[in-house]
Amino acid sequence: MSKKLYSLIAKVMGVDISIIDDNSSPETIPSWDSFNSYVLLDELESEFKTQFTIDEVVSTKNVADIKYYLKIHGVALDD
Repeated sequence: MSKKLYSLIAKVMGVDISIIDDNSSPETIPSWDSFNSYVLLDELESEFKTQFTIDEVVSTKNVADIKYYLKIHGVALDD
């Protein structure tokens, strides 16, 4: 499942999947701007059939945080 998550992030950010890891964030991926953050949020909610709260969205700083909140929403990740 992490590969699925990493692939989704790479697609939205327009980068190669090989540069995505748990520490990836807007500070490490230049294309991870506010617009792509909203696109990523929409894609995550659609792909994993979940909905994040505003507090979760605001407190998410990197891929590890995304994985944490997906797990809270019952999404099984194999990492």
